[in-house]
Amino acid sequence: MFDNEIFHVLKQVITSWQVIAIAIALVLYLNIVFYVSKAYHAPRLGKINIKLKRKKKEKDVVVPDASSDGVDDNDELGLEEA
Repeated sequence: MFDNEIFHVLKQVITSWQVIAIAIALVLYLNIVFYVSKAYHAPRLGKINIKLKRKKKEKDVVVPDASSDGVDDNDELGLEEA
């Protein structure tokens, strides 16, 4: 008996004009939204190939300390004092 009452109430709710009107409005709204989303899209720029060039590691040059050699920096550069 309880099942028959539920089906009767469900039938009345589904066939009410308010539910039908909201369902139709929802379908129309979704159609408009999907149409606009298909029609409007950002322009495609094509395929962009990005090539990454990696720098080779430069070897660290070890500069000898001038104080340890006893050689003056000016002599190495060929400079003379005036």
